[in-house]
Amino acid sequence: MPSNITPKPPRSRCLKCLKLLDKVDPFPSFLLELAHRGVHMRLLHILATVWLLTVVSVTIVPAGEPTPSGPPVVIPVAADGVQRATVILDSYSYSPNHLIVEVGKPVELTLTSVTTITPHNFIIKDPAGSLSVEQDVSAGKTVTVKFTPTQPGTFPIYCDKRLWPMPSHRDKGMEGKLEVR
Repeated sequence: MPSNITPKPPRSRCLKCLKLLDKVDPFPSFLLELAHRGVHMRLLHILATVWLLTVVSVTIVPAGEPTPSGPPVVIPVAADGVQRATVILDSYSYSPNHLIVEVGKPVELTLTSVTTITPHNFIIKDPAGSLSVEQDVSAGKTVTVKFTPTQPGTFPIYCDKRLWPMPSHRDKGMEGKLEVR
């Protein structure tokens, strides 16, 4: 910034906003003070970005508290032999998150995302390889997955999506289990 140009002080409305904001977080006022002292704008942008990311991450992370496991839902076998259920994908949770199905009978799950921005996925993986389901579900969309479990057991259901550097959706509690009897 040339030395012959002095920054204009903020208007009175801005000062009122800054005084109010100072009660919550004094950092924006600190940035303004640095600007008045002639600190390079690139440094101010970096500091403002770090501050904003910190504020946003502190706001978002508590919203991802793990949800307690709901009661198990036994999926009935329809007349055509298919076990059908709807699973709601919300902000870091599945509902229901504990499904019970019969071995050897086809399963058809309708996955409905009720989020407006955040995409999710629905993953069931058996480490032994007898069951593998992976389905992306865009925000606000509905998809159907079909599979037939061939072995009894309990298999984890989870979402592995994540926004770097935040924890994965699974880490935030978006998991459940599929019990095959």
